[in-house]
Amino acid sequence: MLADWFKQKNPSLVGVDIGTQEVKAVLLTEAPEGYRLEGVAKVPLAKGAVVEREIRDPEAVAAAMRSIKEQLPKGAKFGAASVSGSTVMTKVIHMDSGLSEEELEAQIEIEADSLIPYPLDDVNIDFEPIHTNEETKKVDILLAACRSDNVDARVEALEAAGLQSRVIDVEGYALGRSYKLLAEQLPNAGVGKVVAVVDLGSSMTTFALVADGETVFIREQAFGGEQFTQAIQSYYGMSFDEAERAKIAGELPRNYVFEVLTPFQTQFLQQVRRTFQIFSNSTPYEQVDCLLLCGGSSRIEGLASMLSGELGIPSYIADPFAGRLIASDTLRQQVGDDITSYMVACGLALRSFEPWHI
Repeated sequence: MLADWFKQKNPSLVGVDIGTQEVKAVLLTEAPEGYRLEGVAKVPLAKGAVVEREIRDPEAVAAAMRSIKEQLPKGAKFGAASVSGSTVMTKVIHMDSGLSEEELEAQIEIEADSLIPYPLDDVNIDFEPIHTNEETKKVDILLAACRSDNVDARVEALEAAGLQSRVIDVEGYALGRSYKLLAEQLPNAGVGKVVAVVDLGSSMTTFALVADGETVFIREQAFGGEQFTQAIQSYYGMSFDEAERAKIAGELPRNYVFEVLTPFQTQFLQQVRRTFQIFSNSTPYEQVDCLLLCGGSSRIEGLASMLSGELGIPSYIADPFAGRLIASDTLRQQVGDDITSYMVACGLALRSFEPWHI
């Protein structure tokens, strides 16, 4: 039976988010009030080491991972990372809830063979039950598949830091899981609402739509803060590094709002609206009720207020410290407002407290 899958308590996992510009890591423990931040680390990556979430320079990533490990509590032994992009396929399939684990695995393999456009020897496949319909006696199974070389690259990155890999997740679902830390930031803790968690990274925007605490839709778009930097670079004749520094330091000409910022905001709004339209057309949910914006580029001036005004829904910068995340004064000071960029890493670390089938 499905209940037989869950037999082992998970170890504490370091959630490791390997992004385009940096590697971020989080270690959490459970606390009566929520979850306690025990360790946090961030290390920049050389440009080109990771391109659109594909590891192109394993040695550079390994070096960053070793530096990450040095910043974490010494007892950290296990890690979780994530894959994303076009090499990841997910699909919800429906199975009889009375199947044994062996029967289910055999049926999953048949389904996977018909769904995946690669030889099964070249992919890693996993599945997880997400909902049981007591009336039909059917269980919804999330089937996920990814090219093995992408999975192996994450495993090797974790091992380079002396972390044993326990979970390689899908980035969109890790982002959706971070909603556990954020829900109480919303009015009435978001009860009964469909919430969009939107991670605006340097080169990728990841969407996780959450209903009743369950991630019901994910999507990625090749759009991020680098487009804003490139616009600054082009408009003002700067190098990329000069434009990035000026953006971070707020040392741009006063008229940049009209020349660069507003066009970028408009482009981002179009990405959000397009994703919401696809969501409403492909799921039973007609609308999104509120939005939580996170990621390294989420603090680009005016984004949250612009989204609130243009979409007509409350939009907030995600702040787990206003939710269920607790930390010492030292760690809170260390991470500061940048905590919003750690949501994928937090979602991966939260796998420590969820059962999985071994």
